[in-house]
Amino acid sequence: MDPRSVAARLVEVPGVVGVTLGGSRARGEHTPDSDTDLGVHYRPPLDVAALQALADELSDVPVVVTGPGGWGPWVDGGGWLRLDGHAVDWILRDVDRVRRSGQDALAGRFDWHFQVGHPLGFPGTTYAGELFHGVLLADPAGELAAARLTGFPPALRTAVVGRLDEARFLLGGAAKAVPRGDRAYVAACVFRVVLLCVHALHADAGRFVLNEKGAVAATARLPRAPRGFAERAQALFAAAPGAALDGAAELLDETCSVTGAPGHPSA
Repeated sequence: MDPRSVAARLVEVPGVVGVTLGGSRARGEHTPDSDTDLGVHYRPPLDVAALQALADELSDVPVVVTGPGGWGPWVDGGGWLRLDGHAVDWILRDVDRVRRSGQDALAGRFDWHFQVGHPLGFPGTTYAGELFHGVLLADPAGELAAARLTGFPPALRTAVVGRLDEARFLLGGAAKAVPRGDRAYVAACVFRVVLLCVHALHADAGRFVLNEKGAVAATARLPRAPRGFAERAQALFAAAPGAALDGAAELLDETCSVTGAPGHPSA
């Protein structure tokens, strides 16, 4: 299964303007069993029936292609195919929303949005990040190349690192829940604090976080990550509530020191 040959067929579908390779294969971190993620960038109206017909032709197994919005407001739609026995995911991306995502990143506009399957939330800059870290497979009119960021925006780094203020606030509230035995609330706060640190450290390194899955392990590979970040972060979720908050506070302090977060002595 050659991703470029699949991409060449995809851009023949009315509405499709380009195709990217994403996920672990774009980053060079894949295993032989890793899925192949293809970002199918389109401009409405997309001919979903033609996309379904192509999937029926190529896939080893029956597949249902879901149109725009079918998977939710941010994940959008697509299909899960098997080509030559290999899992290939088609993931729809509205090219105009991708472009606006890049504009938001350049302006430092950053927030998370509710999306099933994303417990922290879906960052509005994810589309820009996918294109930034992805590999262009087909881009006949050059639209994807034109929309692609040339570097990680300084304003976005400032905005993401600035969200560490929320982490400090969360720890204060969670400390009050420990005597009440509210383990669920404490665990939820610790999770969010850890992921806020993950996002800040990635932004400091000029990288986007595109998914919570594997994000802690990926953070440990960053050049300026706190020592033992992944092991320490994972251990928090097996610790007693008070110890978990103490450990989360240490990770936050070290993350603030690395990133020069506002309000930290090194800032």
